[in-house]
Amino acid sequence: MEEKFLELKRKLNLDKKEEEELLDEAWQFAQEAHQGQLRFSGDPYVIHPLETALILADWKLDLATVIAGLLHDTIEDAGVKKEKLETKFGSDIAYLVEGVSKVSSIKLRGSKEDQFVENLRKMFLAMARDLRVVFVKLADRLHNMRTLWALPSDRQKKIARETLEIYAPLAERLGMGEVKGVLEDLSFFYLYPDEYQKLVKISKPYYKEAENIIKTMRQKILRYLAEEKIRVVMQSRKKHLYSLWTKLKRPEIAGDFGKIYDIVALRVIVEDNNIPACYSSLGIIHNFYKPVPYLGISDFIAQPKPNGYRSIHTKVFGPKGKIVEIQIRTQKMHQEAEYGLAAHWAYGEEKAKGRSDFELEKRGARAPKEKMEWVNQLVRWQEELSDSKEYLEAVKFDVLRHRNFVFSPAGDVYDLPADATPVDFAYAVHTHLGNYIKGAKVNGRIVSLDHKLKSGDIVEIIKSKNPQKPRRDWLDFVATSAAKREIKKALR
Repeated sequence: MEEKFLELKRKLNLDKKEEEELLDEAWQFAQEAHQGQLRFSGDPYVIHPLETALILADWKLDLATVIAGLLHDTIEDAGVKKEKLETKFGSDIAYLVEGVSKVSSIKLRGSKEDQFVENLRKMFLAMARDLRVVFVKLADRLHNMRTLWALPSDRQKKIARETLEIYAPLAERLGMGEVKGVLEDLSFFYLYPDEYQKLVKISKPYYKEAENIIKTMRQKILRYLAEEKIRVVMQSRKKHLYSLWTKLKRPEIAGDFGKIYDIVALRVIVEDNNIPACYSSLGIIHNFYKPVPYLGISDFIAQPKPNGYRSIHTKVFGPKGKIVEIQIRTQKMHQEAEYGLAAHWAYGEEKAKGRSDFELEKRGARAPKEKMEWVNQLVRWQEELSDSKEYLEAVKFDVLRHRNFVFSPAGDVYDLPADATPVDFAYAVHTHLGNYIKGAKVNGRIVSLDHKLKSGDIVEIIKSKNPQKPRRDWLDFVATSAAKREIKKALR
């Protein structure tokens, strides 16, 4: 255990003596608080908060959050009072530990619907107050999922289901792509063991073939870019199994591995955070590997996804005519893509300017405001929606559901849940636009109003000259709570 704690110190690389002393004190406190407690696996309990802290350090979070990870179970499982934590570690760390304890006491699984909704409300309220509470909770859940093998089968399934329905989508909304993928794969293993094992077996040759193709391309692209004096780091990224499984089930894929072009994607990470070099790299790559015309290029640098994701995606014809996805981004964008808002955390940039964690805590550094808009939306819904069922629908179907990113003709990007239609898009643009819907175009052609939108679609609402009441049958196919609410209001 001491070796693990030294690893934590190495990861944090603290440069101030008082910071190191605070960390040492927190570790000592955690060991004493959990003295004699064991996990289901038989290991000393304190290993869990230590592993949680290591995950938070990997996500490059500030010292206060990492210490909160070390202490996150002391209130709930060791009976320590918040006041004691405040005296020893300061109000910021005590506040975070208390926040995590409140979120941990929210039992989402197995609760009745009304209770479930109230618990969700509490959780999102804690998020809106300080997002670091949720980072600690996600790190805690990630380590628990990695050690789920020690629990009885029925508990494994309950925890995996909750992880798949709540925590993995939450990680996605926070832009934490890698965390979301790992949580989904771990849940997949426990919830659908037969499908998991079958997919592992049948996907093996496809992964191997894709990796061989990527290996050849990687060496060539490195040489082409070096000749143009563009310095890059190159990585390959295997598609997560759960993501592969859900993609194979789509009607347009119908189990055909040949239609999945990102089973292994090639990442070109430009050094020095040089955005123009991303576009230069794209041009150089297209000179040697031709882009696939009907699949197009997705430029999420010029038009970032609403969760902050930035990268250029292009699909090219690789060796043997195989279609390969290449993702081009800067180092900063790569950190954000892997760890989302955790990487965005204001501490990172402020720390680089030489400010200590203590100074930053006094200033109350926070994540960028625009990245928090969806969390604030949840809080507004709490005030607007008194009906528990309506709130649950809003959260589960608007927030914690697969997202599509669609564009207006002006290039503005809108974040809509799966199965959203042009009517949902109209109400997302502006509530009044819903009163002027005459028809809709998607990618330049006229579609029905119940047409299901896909990521990358360009949506245009054909407006009537005068406002008109929405049609009642729109309620049969709209997907967002905002659209349903506005249509019902207008019909009343």
